[in-house]
Amino acid sequence: MRIVLLGAPGSGKGTQSELLVKAYGVPHISTGDLLRDAVAKGTELGRRAKAAMDAGKLVDDATVLGMIRERLSQTDAAKGFILDGFPRNIAQAEALERMLGELRKPLEAVVLMNVDMGVLFKRLTGRRICQDCGRVFNVNTSPGTPVHRPESGDESHLIQRPDDQEAVIGKRLEVYEAQTKPLIKHYQAAGLLRVVNADADRDAVFESIRRAVAGEVRASAGRA
Repeated sequence: MRIVLLGAPGSGKGTQSELLVKAYGVPHISTGDLLRDAVAKGTELGRRAKAAMDAGKLVDDATVLGMIRERLSQTDAAKGFILDGFPRNIAQAEALERMLGELRKPLEAVVLMNVDMGVLFKRLTGRRICQDCGRVFNVNTSPGTPVHRPESGDESHLIQRPDDQEAVIGKRLEVYEAQTKPLIKHYQAAGLLRVVNADADRDAVFESIRRAVAGEVRASAGRA
């Protein structure tokens, strides 16, 4: 399995990645996690990334690709990988294709987790995180959320992340739409795109992704 997961914030990429890791035994490679880990370890690439972030700039593509290359060299990635958070634009997609070609690990599929934007907005604005145990809940879809208690037994302290507030969510979804539409066309043309309906229960979405990865879902001509 060598795939890219495309999906807007709140589409369930994290949840499905966990299931895919267990089922296929390949690592979930999140570029956000790679950046945080490299910065924490103080690697050469991490220092370059930190300098950019400290200056309020985006980390350059060469640095991110370098981190992905290093991660793919680890033994657990020998059987494949699930790439999440990269590419975000056509230039990155082309650079990734060249790098994977050099490593002889070309992509097998790009899975677009398709969810209506209205549903995504409701999911994200309803998301709350317990400060004590770190679990994530949703006040719109989980009626029992207010009575959640962490392992300590104390009353929970559920908070809303600043980037889950309505104004920020709207902007995040706009940016995602603008960035992702060109990628959809790019991967359609390459015959790699698979579209799954991510507005379903967890197990149904996983089965759709499994079928897409197995080639049972053909390349789509557009969004599902």
